[in-house]
Amino acid sequence: MEDLNPFRIAQAQFARAARHVRASEGMLENLAHPERTIRIDFPVKMDDGAMRVFTGYRVQHNNARGPFKGGIRYHPDVTEDEVKALAAWMTWKTAVMDVPFGGAKGGVVCDPKKLSTDEKRGITRRFISQLGGAIGPMVDIPAPDVYTDATTMAWIFDTYDMTHKGQNNLPVVTGKPLELGGSHGRATATARGCIFCVEEAIARGLVEGVGSLAGARVVVQGFGNAGSYAAMFAHRAGARIIAVSDSSGAISCASGVDPAALLAHKEKTGTVVGFPGTSPISPAELLETECEVLIPAALENQITADNAGRVRAKLVAEAANGPTTPAADEVLQRRGIPVVPDILANGGGVTVSYYEWVQNIQDEQWDEATVEAKLRKKVVSAFHKVFDIAAEKKVAPRTAAYVLALDRVAHVTELRGIWP
Repeated sequence: MEDLNPFRIAQAQFARAARHVRASEGMLENLAHPERTIRIDFPVKMDDGAMRVFTGYRVQHNNARGPFKGGIRYHPDVTEDEVKALAAWMTWKTAVMDVPFGGAKGGVVCDPKKLSTDEKRGITRRFISQLGGAIGPMVDIPAPDVYTDATTMAWIFDTYDMTHKGQNNLPVVTGKPLELGGSHGRATATARGCIFCVEEAIARGLVEGVGSLAGARVVVQGFGNAGSYAAMFAHRAGARIIAVSDSSGAISCASGVDPAALLAHKEKTGTVVGFPGTSPISPAELLETECEVLIPAALENQITADNAGRVRAKLVAEAANGPTTPAADEVLQRRGIPVVPDILANGGGVTVSYYEWVQNIQDEQWDEATVEAKLRKKVVSAFHKVFDIAAEKKVAPRTAAYVLALDRVAHVTELRGIWP
């Protein structure tokens, strides 16, 4: 039976790439494990007056290239191993994108759909206050993730700012509201970077029989921040969005849907299901829909050894973290289906988080055109570095991305040395 433990998957991906990296065994052992894992069990007063204890994690994987960086997610299925995997992927993602951060991740075990705004605010403030000095503008910088957003980041900033007076605390967190030191283009950055990657893959001739996104059939799994914006950007480029899913179900429409109208429907009804002109399908059928581009934008372990043989896309672009298992990777590679790996395809988010951090430090605010131009340059450069390595070493793009990341992190670690 396939092992779906996310941290063991991350370790397997690491080991596969390590064979192609010139680094000592000790260096690789150092890079394979998180520097610190923080678990906090903290009380929150609920709306009914009862006290409830929640469990939160912050895993700080590596900070050789800069401060720890990574989102905080709220989800009932959060586990320590999941957060450890996500933190490691952040280390490699920041290195692939060549931004001066390390990798971290946070998560709180809770079901946001069953919590009021006041309860979510209470969870956020208590968790951040108990993290204390573990986060900071030059230490560890959180960001949005699954079921957290700009409002959550505002609560994090305010909590930290209340206990760290007399300094500029805006850079302590990214993905903030624009009015509170956020950056133009941050909300759309993950999706925009993913679509940049899709366009570069097409331009490079990696998508058989496809010359541009115009007219291409696109399937999007997940219709949260990354998925909805990815659908919109692909639609603007002329693609047909022929199938979409969210946590409630999936829909299809051969002629394509308007993602903006679909988002309005979801905001009104709570689901993509029932959108006029579409037919309901199962989540499994969505992943097996014939298309040019499949964009997994939900959670981990969606394309597995069990269903990879039935994927009928010509390109997979991972807007989500860890959606494809190692066994599925091998199946897709044998079938000639290229995968733009998560640590490249969704690297736009952390890249614009870096731009937000820089703007906060320099007391500036760049316009959206400036942010988009900088992002495109970063993504295009990273994309071709990864696929050049893949061609040179005759390895899968994911392994190539890891090779690039490991080389960069190992090199900086060697430059810094070991102290004492």
